[in-house]
Amino acid sequence: MNRESVLVSGGAGYIGSHVSKALAKAGYQPVVLDDLSMGHEWAVKWGPLVKARIDDRSAVRDLIEKYQPVGVIHLAAKAYVGESVQHPDVYWNTNVRQMLDFIEALRESEVRAMVFSSSCSVYGTPKVTPVTEDLPLDPLSPYAQSKLMGEWAIRAYAEAFGFHYALLRYFNAAGADPDGEIGEDHDPETHLIPLALQAALDGTALQVFGSDYSTPDGTCIRDYVHVSDLAEAHVLALNQIRRGTNVIANLGSGVGNSVLEVARSIERISGKSVDLVYKPRRAGDAEALFASWKQAKNVLGWTPQYQDLDLIVGTAYRWTTSR
Repeated sequence: MNRESVLVSGGAGYIGSHVSKALAKAGYQPVVLDDLSMGHEWAVKWGPLVKARIDDRSAVRDLIEKYQPVGVIHLAAKAYVGESVQHPDVYWNTNVRQMLDFIEALRESEVRAMVFSSSCSVYGTPKVTPVTEDLPLDPLSPYAQSKLMGEWAIRAYAEAFGFHYALLRYFNAAGADPDGEIGEDHDPETHLIPLALQAALDGTALQVFGSDYSTPDGTCIRDYVHVSDLAEAHVLALNQIRRGTNVIANLGSGVGNSVLEVARSIERISGKSVDLVYKPRRAGDAEALFASWKQAKNVLGWTPQYQDLDLIVGTAYRWTTSR
């Protein structure tokens, strides 16, 4: 059976590999473009891998000529907030300059449908929750600024060259493939759930930044959205923009959970205790951030299936302990 191809930049990464699986399940052939600087070759299971950087215009054009993708899901980027503050030049180069080369190669090759991996960090520190798409955009880090610049570039190309786009603003991606085929594997790891799991399994301490927030337990609250739910939203977004509709949507579970609630969930799932070491607040950390996903439901027909924290943590635990 001939399947329509979709170019997935960064498809060897955590979210990209789950997106590739969701695309394959939906009947597409994911074609992964990844230089493997952050991703893993073992995570590319559902289609071919082209090892190249996104700014290698020749490689991108050759890929498009060979596979004739009907659209692009662009996830390749650097994504560490702290690192972006220390090395903004790296983030401007990777997330902005290289992306502009990539999108220009798409334009030259007549590819006009792009789903873009953006971030809730473009909102900065919102004054209200849940966060809706009409709130002011105030990115605080070079990482967040680079994501917003990516959004601006895509919208400009849409206006000038007829692109159709979906700008998907993720909240905190979490969990692992329920089938256990792929999961989270970062180096360095900065996400709370895998760090807390490691603390439980190794008997080390989990650092908690801030215990004096105006929240029920004093720790900050975030929205943990299951990576498989994120992946499904990308497929729905691709289908929507292929019909000629542009999309801007938050992707979150709609539920806020505190750092301590995450630790307690891991204790319940693993049967092991999580030792906590409290540290001062980090500059720029918001007290509470969680999404409204009404726009994604209305425009994409998307509803997160994993809103219960224990379900999300359970998939991460099974992936971590099976390796």
